Amino acid sequence: MYKTNRRTFVAGVSAAAIVSGTRVASAQKKYDDGASDTEIKIGHTNPYSGPASSYGVIGKLHQAYWKAVNDRGGINGRKVNFITYDDGYSPPKTVEMVRKLVEEDKVLCTFNTLGTPCNTAIHKYMNQKKVPQLYVATGASKWGDPQHFPWTMGYQPDYQTEAVIYAKHILANVKGAKIGVLMQNDDYGKDYYEGFKKGLGKDVGQIVKHVTYETTDPTVDSQVIQLKDAGATVFFNISIPKFAAQAIRKAADIGWKPTQYLNNVSASVAATMKPAGFDNCQGIISSQYLMDPTDHQWNSNADMKTWQDFMAKNMPGANTADASYVYAYSVSYLMEQTLKNCGDNLTHANLMKQAASFQKFRIPLLLPGITVSTSATDFYPIQAIRLARFNKDSWDQFGDIMHAEST
Repeated sequence: MYKTNRRTFVAGVSAAAIVSGTRVASAQKKYDDGASDTEIKIGHTNPYSGPASSYGVIGKLHQAYWKAVNDRGGINGRKVNFITYDDGYSPPKTVEMVRKLVEEDKVLCTFNTLGTPCNTAIHKYMNQKKVPQLYVATGASKWGDPQHFPWTMGYQPDYQTEAVIYAKHILANVKGAKIGVLMQNDDYGKDYYEGFKKGLGKDVGQIVKHVTYETTDPTVDSQVIQLKDAGATVFFNISIPKFAAQAIRKAADIGWKPTQYLNNVSASVAATMKPAGFDNCQGIISSQYLMDPTDHQWNSNADMKTWQDFMAKNMPGANTADASYVYAYSVSYLMEQTLKNCGDNLTHANLMKQAASFQKFRIPLLLPGITVSTSATDFYPIQAIRLARFNKDSWDQFGDIMHAEST
């Protein structure tokens, strides 16, 4: 049997500690599984091990964030019991862990479960159980489908919109492009690729080679060689950090110098660019919707200073060049606000209602001009990005903020 590594921050506070004249009368409180007068249970899965373990820092920041929330008194007088399991980026393990969270731990919701294949494996289950699957850590376009999956909501810009923007940038800036694509062979990779082909439109024939890899592969060296041998002058790198870094490094090793585009989910300086070698990363184009901690233009920004103070206090020794920490902080803030807005109505239905009720809501560390908006028919909280080019040891943004509707 697969043994999990359970990390939980148990909430304990007496009923007397939350009674006050401003509280709603007890009879008016509404709870589903995972909520009470003293506690809110949140479930989470994350690859603390396995091929995507570089994303393990996301789960670690979540733990620190909810502990800090509890240290401040919790949410509306309730402590957060954050339960996180290691699924190793393996969909069967995700199913096992999420069933445990829902049926045994009886969480109010899951939050920021990571990975397109992993979330796909629990998508129907969560909606059949009518348990919120909130702010999933994947940008697949299918998370924004309230008509068919009313209990699942995404967070970050969707992969297809991002890929359309890359495609249009290539068509506008690389004359006679011959495009090579490296893609993770699962729903995550396919979603990016579909958006990319959509963006190319009638010029889709400019893709001269498309190769895939499995997360169990040791390297992507042979795939990169195939792309070079096909004569590709543009390289669209659709891979998670481990393989993205390998591909960038291999391209340099074999003297292949295409114009490179890297998907946002692997644009971390610490997790991808540094392991690939900064010299090999110069000029790579990606996108951003959050402030990058290595970008010096944010040094005096109030949000960045608050985040740096949080990291110093709650995660001393963490590598603050890793953009995954910024991502995790921002989505945790949104989850905290969603729970606050529920007041004393901590039901599955009200939690989804509140998640679908943000209008131009400002989240710390989002790029200026980007906000969160949701509705009963719009489950895409963030629908804007800005292109960025790697320069020396960090990303330089260029161009305007681009919204989904502009694609």
